[in-house]
Amino acid sequence: DGYLYAVDADSGELRWRYRTWDVVGSSPAVVDGVVYVGSSDRYLYAVDADSGELRWRYRTEGYVRSSPAVVGSVVYVGSSDSYLYALDADSGELRWRYATGYAVRSSPAVVGGVVYVGSFDSYLYALDADSGELRWRYATGDAVRSSPAVVGGVVYVGSFDSYLYAVDADSGELRWEYATGDWVRSSPAVVDGVVYVGSGDGYLYAVDAGSGELRWQYRTGDAVFSSPGVVDGVVYVGSFDGNVYAVRAGR
Repeated sequence: DGYLYAVDADSGELRWRYRTWDVVGSSPAVVDGVVYVGSSDRYLYAVDADSGELRWRYRTEGYVRSSPAVVGSVVYVGSSDSYLYALDADSGELRWRYATGYAVRSSPAVVGGVVYVGSFDSYLYALDADSGELRWRYATGDAVRSSPAVVGGVVYVGSFDSYLYAVDADSGELRWEYATGDWVRSSPAVVDGVVYVGSGDGYLYAVDAGSGELRWQYRTGDAVFSSPGVVDGVVYVGSFDGNVYAVRAGR
């Protein structure tokens, strides 16, 4: 409905809501009392977390369905206009922007001074977090809507070509790839040496983070575009069959 909501975690009562002017498909990031979120009205918003009042907004030229990453004093976010943006977290002023070849709906990961993000142009990008200069890019076989996870010097990301990729974070060289049966739009979670990710083929996959070998797979009733969460040895994930699943990680 175009609103950003703040709801009391204990009571469920509405604290405030802030109106954007289109669908909010971005997930909010809350840092130092400010909520950062994108909207399909083409803006990235910075909203006061206590009051719901606007701090600033920045207009791109496309839908902002990427979820922002806030590191230090910079907000990184992608737009359907093909750019990845780096904005000042306090003022909303542009630090830099980098043009990919198509829409950026992947959510960036910032690790060790490098921004990793996927694009619908089929590439995974590594950019210098300060300057926006390209470090490397890795070509997958189709659009990258999945958001990368960076663990132990390796970037894990899915692609619409049905593969889960493990790419060296420094060099951009392929470590391994694992073929699922359909789109990998899900964003991987990496816990205790295992990569968990969903696929459009209806399966939740557990893949060895070092070798790329399958540990196990669990079948749901429909596509799994949800990104899994792993807590206390249990993997939680949603499916288009209308269910949320809790699967033991060590099964």
